[in-house]
Amino acid sequence: MNKRTFLKNSAILGLGGAIAGTFPGTINAAGLNSWSGGEAYELPELGFAYDALEPHFDAMTMEVHHTKHHAGYTRKFNAAVKESGLEDVGIKEIFKNVSSKSTGIRNNGGGFYNHKIFWKGLSPQGGGEPAGDLLKALEKSFGSFEKFRETFSKAASTRFGSGWAWLVNTDSGLAVSSTPNQDNPLMDVSDVKGFPLLCIDVWEHAYYLKYQNRRGDYISAFWNVVNWDFVANQFNKSKK
Repeated sequence: MNKRTFLKNSAILGLGGAIAGTFPGTINAAGLNSWSGGEAYELPELGFAYDALEPHFDAMTMEVHHTKHHAGYTRKFNAAVKESGLEDVGIKEIFKNVSSKSTGIRNNGGGFYNHKIFWKGLSPQGGGEPAGDLLKALEKSFGSFEKFRETFSKAASTRFGSGWAWLVNTDSGLAVSSTPNQDNPLMDVSDVKGFPLLCIDVWEHAYYLKYQNRRGDYISAFWNVVNWDFVANQFNKSKK
């Protein structure tokens, strides 16, 4: 084993160690990971292969992120809702009063939900700019698409430690915010509450294998794979 291989393997073990455990999944013919654990909440498929976002997001990070981190949050959230007797309560209802729930519910529920939005907001055919009503709303709230992108990137780059940056539809229009750890704008603990349209994960496990400490480079790469069709659909749903 050469030094490069050793360092890469060590990094993978380090990323997965915090949520280590057996992942009961299979790789289907499309190269996508699928899991049906018979639980209240199931790990979703990405909708694309792990290497589909190359060169912007590398395959190894995507696989570890999905099959270790997201799978771990999913497994632990299912255990937490069972322990709390919340299997029949919708996740958004849980988030509305999450401050009264256990740490396991808050952290793992957020980890489960946030990653679902994150994956859907990515696409191998992504990038560019939005159009239609979404673009008009961004221009109304931020002045221009370029100003929105600058504001969102700043929220992501200045989030201290681990967390997320969000585009949110609030009662007063579109807004950009950031949340620590696995919090999100649906939670009663969030400074900016609203309907999430787009998010970026700025935990180090989301980018460290490829970008190391260069979070800014990772954020710049993100704009090449944003799924604006999904964001527009979220925007339309938020108005109903």
